[in-house]
Amino acid sequence: CLATLIIMLVGDTYTLINYVSFINYLCYGVTIIGLIVLRWKKPKIFRPIKVNLLVPITYLAFWAFLLIFSLYSEPVVCGVGLIIILTGVPVFFLGVYWRNKPKCINRLIESVTCWGQKLCFVVYPQGGVAEEE
Repeated sequence: CLATLIIMLVGDTYTLINYVSFINYLCYGVTIIGLIVLRWKKPKIFRPIKVNLLVPITYLAFWAFLLIFSLYSEPVVCGVGLIIILTGVPVFFLGVYWRNKPKCINRLIESVTCWGQKLCFVVYPQGGVAEEE
C-alpha cells in the first residue's frame, strides 16, 4: 500500500494501472494453477462448482502467452510490479508467520487494524454476546 501511494504521488496513473494489471494477471494465473494442483492431488474433496479441466488449462495457455508478452514488451513495468508484490513479504512475516510477537507489536497491529477498519467503514465481527446466541 505504501509503495502504491508513493508511485501514485510520483508517477502517472497510467503507469500505476500497468503495474496493477500485471499483478492481477499474475495472481489469476497462480490461482488457476492452484485449482489444477488441487484437482490433481485431492480429487475427492467437495467442490460446489466443478468445471472440465479443459477450461482452466485453456485459460492457462492464454495467460502464459499474455504474461510472456508483457514481460517481453515492458520488462521494467513487470519488474516494478513484482517488487510491489514482494513488499508484502515482510508484512506477512511480521503479521502472520511470527507467532510469538511481543505484546507491544500485537497492540500496534491491532490499533492499525482498528484504524483501517474505521477509515474504510469496515466492521469485522468480534466474538460477543450477539454472536454466541
